[in-house]
Amino acid sequence: MNWQSITFDWNQARAFLVTAEEGSLSAAARALNLTQPTLSRQVAALEETLGVTLFERVSKSLVLTEAGVELAEHVRAMGEAASRVSLAASGQSQQIEGMVTISTTDILGIYLLPEILRNLRRKAPGIEIRIRCTNSLSDLRRREADIAIRHVEPDHPDLYARKLYDASAKVYGARSYLSRFGDSLSMKDAGAHDFIGFDDNPQLVGHLRAMGLPVTEANIKLSSPSGAVAWEYVRRGLGLGIMADEIAACCPELVPAFDDLTEVYFPVWLVTHRELHTSRRIRIVFDHLVEHLRHKQPHQPHEK
Repeated sequence: MNWQSITFDWNQARAFLVTAEEGSLSAAARALNLTQPTLSRQVAALEETLGVTLFERVSKSLVLTEAGVELAEHVRAMGEAASRVSLAASGQSQQIEGMVTISTTDILGIYLLPEILRNLRRKAPGIEIRIRCTNSLSDLRRREADIAIRHVEPDHPDLYARKLYDASAKVYGARSYLSRFGDSLSMKDAGAHDFIGFDDNPQLVGHLRAMGLPVTEANIKLSSPSGAVAWEYVRRGLGLGIMADEIAACCPELVPAFDDLTEVYFPVWLVTHRELHTSRRIRIVFDHLVEHLRHKQPHQPHEK
């Protein structure tokens, strides 16, 4: 469709844009200080004018149709310009408000994010942060989250991803556990030790064997799909566990279990939806995470 040949009612276009960014009529209505029925009528009027469906309802969220995605590209520039004018006129250009949901693992949520979020609260007190802790990949296209911290690169063109660094990891053990074996273990003896499992024990065994440790699933006597629970068991001396060095550094009671084990690396990605990346509040949170997560990594030997 040739959107340039169509004259938009700005109120309708703004209602559409904010609804696309917020993901629901109720959230958009709050953002625009309108009633939900009023906002709904404006979006419906725009759809009627254009003769297309702009949104599909998925669960409790609204997802842009193909026509909606195309239209959003043209309306967004109008919306950003209008937002700048509005913010400048009100003198509140730094008072950005709204909800931003971050999807991450429970381990990162506990050990790395608190100080980062404390600094963000000082920078942007009007932004409300919701942390969605999960060890599975949140579907950003269905608005399960606005931003995700992942260890795999997304492969969908609708997603914008930035690789932050390659995190190093080793096998760690509590001093209380290692003291029973002379404080230092040999890789060849790994099969005689207990390991704490996470969500996928066969996959964990594969990683450990790739590191040169002769272990099997029989070595995993205790596991939990919660990374935080499994890591706590390692801290309490119930077995050995693999963990990122930046997390282990937060736990002085833990030390590398094998002196002769080479560390491994895994990527850390920050991901958002391409449309959401143009939202002012999400851009602030995204850029803040990029700056502070990278800062926490002391060296990046595999950064490309």
